[in-house]
Amino acid sequence: MAASTHTVTNQPPPLVGYDVYAADRALTEGVERHLDPALLDEATTELSELGRAAGSTQAREWGFEANENSPVLRTHDRYGHRIDEVDFHPAWDRLLGHAVSAGLTSAWSRPGGHLRRAAGFLVWTQAEAGHGCPLSMTHAAVPALRREPELAAFWEPLLTSRTYDPGLRPVAEKAGALFGMGMTEKQGGSDVRANTTRAEPLAEDGTYLLTGHKWFCSAPMSDGFLVLAQAPAGLSCFLVPRVLQDGTRNPFAIQRLKDKLGNRSNASSEVEFDGTWARRVGEEGRGVRTIIDMVAATRLDCVLGSAATMRQAVAQALHHAAHREAFGGLLADKPLMRNVLADLALESEAATTLALRLAAAYDDGSEAEQAFLRIAVPVAKYWVTKRCTAVAAEALECLGGNGYVEESGMPRLLRESPLNSLWEGSGNVQALDVLRAIGREPGALNAFLSEVGLARGADHRLDGAIKQLLTELADLDGIEGRARRLAERMALVLQGSLLLRFAPPEVADAFCASRLGGDWGHAFGTLPHTLDLGAVVERATPEV
Repeated sequence: MAASTHTVTNQPPPLVGYDVYAADRALTEGVERHLDPALLDEATTELSELGRAAGSTQAREWGFEANENSPVLRTHDRYGHRIDEVDFHPAWDRLLGHAVSAGLTSAWSRPGGHLRRAAGFLVWTQAEAGHGCPLSMTHAAVPALRREPELAAFWEPLLTSRTYDPGLRPVAEKAGALFGMGMTEKQGGSDVRANTTRAEPLAEDGTYLLTGHKWFCSAPMSDGFLVLAQAPAGLSCFLVPRVLQDGTRNPFAIQRLKDKLGNRSNASSEVEFDGTWARRVGEEGRGVRTIIDMVAATRLDCVLGSAATMRQAVAQALHHAAHREAFGGLLADKPLMRNVLADLALESEAATTLALRLAAAYDDGSEAEQAFLRIAVPVAKYWVTKRCTAVAAEALECLGGNGYVEESGMPRLLRESPLNSLWEGSGNVQALDVLRAIGREPGALNAFLSEVGLARGADHRLDGAIKQLLTELADLDGIEGRARRLAERMALVLQGSLLLRFAPPEVADAFCASRLGGDWGHAFGTLPHTLDLGAVVERATPEV
């Protein structure tokens, strides 16, 4: 073998061996701001433990392994029996098991549960995002099941358990359970009222047999699913268990696994129902109304997941620039690179701050906060998930050619970045939902404007943006064609209000100057050069 031709120098060390939670000042300050002080010490200890695990070399390896070894579908056993099972790499089970044990499916019954879970979800999914799908659906199934107290009494302790218990067995024999969801069909997509899956009532009240399909069904190895089907009185919601009480498999034919752009550790499938036993949840004909609570909770997780992807992408870019030298100095000290990094950091902090505000509203539970969530969730889901791809792509570029190589982890973040904008309703669905809330629920708009107005007078650029927003809301001509523009304005005004109230002055000033004042270009790195960009970069850079 030939001798080494050079010595490797000027290569940043891997961003590992650090506390993902403690290194994120926007996140830690948000938790301190919203959480009951009596709970803060316990929560900080839990989140730092999770943060150190997420930042470990082991978790990084699990993430790579789970994505390099995609799930494998086994439709039949060696004897020809239909089994419809999916095999996962052991790294998937380790990631999912750690998340469940950390309480990432348990929020609904403990004080401050939603905020604590949101922070944990944001921290842990930076290690690997794909397994966040079953975590999210399991967490989100609880409010829908509570419409049937008998079902909730049985299932909720299993769904909120901190014991990860994989394998298809009767759930009565398990220490914990996971949940999935099946709404869309190939002919309808987001238009779920076009669903054709039929639900035929059985003699036992509330039980049915389903016949039909679901075009997207993620995490098919879950223990139960909430699905939509057409019952005699119209579209209804049903609970479909994978295994029946007597131990037999419920007909649940997995036709194939989706070959996806990203999210490759997670199994997304097409499934067929043929005489599949189901229990109705909620009233017949009220399926969308029943499942919407689950959808709203998963939409918040889309915001959290995108905030997590952004934070990890930006952290990698900041870490790289803080250690890489070029043209006579550190990249982070170069004025143009500092501008790019600061711009990315602003987008990340705004996303995190907004996501935590929504989680805190869930914990509050008051009528005013529920009204705020009705409009703030689709606004945030629309905008934050849209910004994720742009952030991931620009952060990758900060690493140069090294960022385009799989070992850096940046290509996986980029592939993952569009997912949350698609899942639980694409951009158009969210923007139209904002219009629906404005038109049907005046209290929701009032609650939103009241929240935004808490920072009124703090910055002339926010005041001007609020005025423009009110003008736009007063003009209903062609409103549907302007729905995306309106949702974007609402998101930026809300983020600006939050940052003015809670972020350091240099962060709020830079956000208002660029996002609200218009002193910004069309790409990252076009902030006004007169701002204190060094302080913005320093605040966001993770310490290892």
